[in-house]
Amino acid sequence: MSMLKLIGVLMDYPQDEMWEHRDELLQAADAPELTPRRRKALAAFINGLLDTDTLVAQDDWLSLFDRGRSMSLLLFEHIHGESRDRGQAMVDLIETYRKNGFEMAAKELPDYLPLLLEYLSQQPVEETRDWLHHVSHIVSLLAARAGERNSPYALLFELLVEYSEGKLELASLRQRASEEPRDDTPEAMDQLWEEEAVRFGSEAPDDNCSPTGRPKVRPQTSPEMQP
Repeated sequence: MSMLKLIGVLMDYPQDEMWEHRDELLQAADAPELTPRRRKALAAFINGLLDTDTLVAQDDWLSLFDRGRSMSLLLFEHIHGESRDRGQAMVDLIETYRKNGFEMAAKELPDYLPLLLEYLSQQPVEETRDWLHHVSHIVSLLAARAGERNSPYALLFELLVEYSEGKLELASLRQRASEEPRDDTPEAMDQLWEEEAVRFGSEAPDDNCSPTGRPKVRPQTSPEMQP
């Protein structure tokens, strides 16, 4: 399993099957692209995740990625928001996948970061780094926000930034993240749903662009699957 494939698997919703593959995940964490310090940190992340009760780990994931939009793993959420441009961007990305022989399940959202990492794990290194470079500003901000929330998932975003940029400079982004109002509180979530409930007519977002968390119907790719 490649490093990108591993990060995508770990970043995805932690389904029960993951707990059956500790040895394979730890073996993949010994990636030559990583420094010894980062390999150790990634192995610690895996052990920490799999030492956690499954239901607790799943709830932790939902609390981080599925409440509010600031930590959304849907990349176009951060680029296009609810604009109709997001729908066309998704169509273009799906076409790119298909041109390269990468097919998705019917309910998958193409801009879901773990899915993109699965695709990139099958592409040449130069192309992979170029893709990640173009979204590194988003991934860097996710790393900073996760770090501000003391989430161990911050490591995964940091590894992606380092892979694409060769360096990690989060000081200014951590400051920005620390000043942002949280959008995952019960009050913020209530306000969000109230705002969406009154949208209608020409202001209603395209169906393809409706805000969502992870694609909930998408099964996680098995860690055994090789790119």
